Amino acid sequence: MDKQKIIVSKDLNVSLSEALQMIDYDKLFVLTDEETALYCLPLIRDNEKIKDAGVIVIQAGDLHKTLDAVSGVWMYLSRNGASRKSAMVNLGGGMVTDLGGFAASSFKRGIPYINIPTTLLGAVDAAVGGKTGINFNGLKNEIGVFSPSKVVLIDTTFFQSLDRENILSGYAEMLKHGLISNDKNLSDLICFDPENIDYRRLQELLVISVKIKEKIVSEDPYEKGIRKALNLGHTVGHAFESFSFERNRPTLHGYAVAWGIICELYLSYCLTGFPADKLRQTIRFIRNHYGTFEIDCKDYDHLYELMTHDKKNESDRVNFTLLADVGDIRINQTADQKMIFEMFDFYRDNQ
Repeated sequence: MDKQKIIVSKDLNVSLSEALQMIDYDKLFVLTDEETALYCLPLIRDNEKIKDAGVIVIQAGDLHKTLDAVSGVWMYLSRNGASRKSAMVNLGGGMVTDLGGFAASSFKRGIPYINIPTTLLGAVDAAVGGKTGINFNGLKNEIGVFSPSKVVLIDTTFFQSLDRENILSGYAEMLKHGLISNDKNLSDLICFDPENIDYRRLQELLVISVKIKEKIVSEDPYEKGIRKALNLGHTVGHAFESFSFERNRPTLHGYAVAWGIICELYLSYCLTGFPADKLRQTIRFIRNHYGTFEIDCKDYDHLYELMTHDKKNESDRVNFTLLADVGDIRINQTADQKMIFEMFDFYRDNQ
């Protein structure tokens, strides 16, 4: 897999021109959703290289990360003369970069694309690493390919308009990166106050977080080994997220991951010896900022069923990434139904 070029911008217009100079194209297209078209597209629309670009606007929200939406993108590209030498800019959060990356990677067997994440979650997670995808049959990211963007352009100007919930959603992925790296990174993240944001400090922490993910992806681009470290919190988190959509009370991805981290650190404590004091410290931070996802024992069977559909499973047991300590990663750990139900009990007891 080709390595992505990461540009941490100090001047959005200059950085965008730099990014576009890195690819050759005959026609340029910009993909946004309804919200980023309104609030973010104006920030780049005056760029000389963007003025004549075709703009594709899709509906906002993860509920619309569907095959129908991808088909609409393909249709727009086809009707507006896109060729194998065309290129696309994905301007938006993780939903836009996931869907846009998949659409670009499959149109005419692949056209180059650039990701400009407009959310913290998109910058630290979806836009980096080469995973693209859409939801299918009620399951998150069920269809997709590994296909990195040519460039990821990160500019925190976009993040200053985000509400508290969307900042915290992205911050959960940064917390995960702290847990899989070292005690210093984790301590810095837990000491940061996401309720009173210092954006300069946030950018510093974000750059560290992106570098952690970049290093892991470069070692294992197709998730055969150590890249599975990035799944910490996601096996349970994706089940919580899917369940929230079924309830018609959709929760943000990062919130689901944060609650999933609580569950999977408990499994780490039970199965691989993760230290109890670090478990309590992390739970305290998550509870203080993310609240709780309410479940009861009647939900266990269905949550377990959702977890068995996870792409990482290779047997009738559920596969997890666990930790023996901060930075001491144990991939391909499994737990049976009894242990998972005990995990849910622990989660509820610590609500």
